Amino acid sequence: MDVVIGKNGKDVSFGPLHFGSACLGDARRTKRLVKIADQIMAHPGGSLPHKMRNWTELTGLYRLVSAEQVTHQAVIQAHCQRTRELAEQVGGVVLRIHDTTELDYTHVPALHEQLGQVGDGSGFGYLCHNTLAVTPQREVLGLCSQILHKRRDVPKDETGPQKREHPQRESRLWPAGVQASGATPEGCLWVDVADRGADTFEFLDDMHQQDARYVIRCAHDRALAGEDHVATDRIHHHLLDYTRDLPALGERTVEVRRQQKTRRKPLRKPRQAVVRVAAGPVSIAAPHVACGQHQSQPLDLWVVHVHEVSPPPGEEALEWILLTNLATETFEQACQRMDWYSCRPMVEELHKGMKTGCGIESMQFEHAERLEPMIGLLSVVAAVLLQLREAARGKEADRTPATELLPPLFVKVLSGWRYKDPERPMSVYEFCMALARLGGHLNRKGDGFPGWLTLWRGWEDLRLMVMGVEAMRRRECV
Repeated sequence: MDVVIGKNGKDVSFGPLHFGSACLGDARRTKRLVKIADQIMAHPGGSLPHKMRNWTELTGLYRLVSAEQVTHQAVIQAHCQRTRELAEQVGGVVLRIHDTTELDYTHVPALHEQLGQVGDGSGFGYLCHNTLAVTPQREVLGLCSQILHKRRDVPKDETGPQKREHPQRESRLWPAGVQASGATPEGCLWVDVADRGADTFEFLDDMHQQDARYVIRCAHDRALAGEDHVATDRIHHHLLDYTRDLPALGERTVEVRRQQKTRRKPLRKPRQAVVRVAAGPVSIAAPHVACGQHQSQPLDLWVVHVHEVSPPPGEEALEWILLTNLATETFEQACQRMDWYSCRPMVEELHKGMKTGCGIESMQFEHAERLEPMIGLLSVVAAVLLQLREAARGKEADRTPATELLPPLFVKVLSGWRYKDPERPMSVYEFCMALARLGGHLNRKGDGFPGWLTLWRGWEDLRLMVMGVEAMRRRECV
């Protein structure tokens, strides 16, 4: 029995569900892709030889990605189409979270001439722009789109207009990601959510022209259009002054997640924070010097200000300044926009799953056209496993039966290992924590939620245990 993702874990395995309708020029290639997907889902961690287990299957994978019709987009298209269909079935609000991560293949010298610069400019790889569809309740629907971008070498004498008009300009990734994700169906509200990297006037203008809805974190102190921006008792000419002077609509408590220390960000411990919430209309003036391709008219939108009232000593106060073109007049509306943006770190968890869990950067292909289909395949695996991980963290995780997302046999085997009773029901949360324990997590309160590597190790051990049970069942039937 292959890994099954779906209601009650029945009928359809991972491969046919996400890749069964892939158009690869030959039905045999699609069949091979489906089989490979199931095998990788069973062993998501480690290198490709570890995932495939034997030389015959590994050779089949190499032959598949060598075919001209097996491209990155051809591989992920079926999954992306399924994600859009699921989003339409939701019928209400769906968040499309956009973000870009670097995939580094500097360790493969043969790829250096085929890829673009990453990191400080000395590395080689892709900018991978993902659009992840989730519900406001943090249910992962899947990838809406994925774009692999090769950063170009910009000539020193290239002028500003030449940079703006170049088709490979990096800032084009944001509108391209929205366009590749598809138009919002009638009767649905699909909201595009992004961090500060998306705060360009070009992108905002493009969203207004498409009549698309968005919530984006502000990165720039923009000039305001007109003289009517009065927040409390004075006129403001710049966005940040106006936003921070808006009267409060109310206060609420939010969960602040742990933030790892980086070169740009200090270590932040998890805590509960009381924040002041404000919102107001704003008209942003177009830049005097064109930044990208956009119209010259100002943009009318709304700004939401979230600011921590009393941060702990030594901690930087939490502050979000969010831009949206959804009317935000009340405290409830402002909190809703804020909750939508708080889902944005889920795409960062996807990136961790791609890299840490699925080993997407460890592949050794020497030809980019063969590497790219595998990036697509492993990204889909990471997105589907993120669905299980986030389900275990949800508010209903301790009440949702694990069999709603996983094959009953997997649940029985893990329950037998963890609780010595195969018939004992398990919730999604219990399943995830038991899986982590199988992978080496101690399940202590101070250990935090299990990471990708721990879950991968537990999943592979569980898969071997299930294979043993299946072998015993076949023997008994002989």
